[in-house]
Amino acid sequence: MFSYSVVGAQLYTGDMVFVMISFLILMYLIKLVAWKPITKMMQNRSDKIANDIDSAKESRDKAAELAQKRQAELAKTREDANSLINTAKQNGQRQREQIVEDARQEASNLKSSAEKDIEQQRQEALANSRKDVASLSIEIASKIISKELNEQDQKGLVDSYIEGLGKQK
Repeated sequence: MFSYSVVGAQLYTGDMVFVMISFLILMYLIKLVAWKPITKMMQNRSDKIANDIDSAKESRDKAAELAQKRQAELAKTREDANSLINTAKQNGQRQREQIVEDARQEASNLKSSAEKDIEQQRQEALANSRKDVASLSIEIASKIISKELNEQDQKGLVDSYIEGLGKQK
């Protein structure tokens, strides 16, 4: 090609024209055979990369949305659990108060019943004491009437009667 730059060489225009035409034909054939498939392949690759980027963005957005939904569900679940715990605590408190109230009522009933029993036994003891005192008085009076007593005889009579009471019970 650059044969004219060599010393003593001539410029051959025929060869130059032939090489140019050959080069242009070769470029046209490359354009038909290789250039379109290469540009199509490059365009397809560019489209695929753009689609992959869009798909990755959509996936990231969906993942963020799912993460928000999970966080909201987790918060709702925690709230529900706290509500259940609070309800259980309140129910436990009510049951405790009811049990304490029932125990107080039962203790009050037992106390009232015991007081009634004590009062009844006291009344019976008083009635028995009255009967004993009355019979003792009658016996003492009958012994005094049957016999006139001096101080020593009276003391002996009371002591013997007390011993008699002790033996009866």
